[in-house]
Amino acid sequence: MTEDSEVETAAETGAETAAQTDTPPDRLSVSPGSDHYEPEHLQRGIGIRFNGVEKHNVEEYCVSEGWIKVAAGNSRDRKGNPMTIKLKGTVEPYYES
Repeated sequence: MTEDSEVETAAETGAETAAQTDTPPDRLSVSPGSDHYEPEHLQRGIGIRFNGVEKHNVEEYCVSEGWIKVAAGNSRDRKGNPMTIKLKGTVEPYYES
């Protein structure tokens, strides 16, 4: 009986990973210094719909908390990273391809 349960668990795990590949992560950042930087997802291409409008200047997003960070003009911090503004609303990430 344990062998059958192991086979079922492996089948369920395979189904979960297939479903996860179609859904973008809950939180993602384009900055390599961030803990939420995942280049494999960024290479695949992620689009962000914020309050029903597509945004192309998103630096970081979080679906569960409902916010995005966008660049604030051409301003830079002392390390050369873009200054960001946190906007709250409905975040809908999707894979572009």
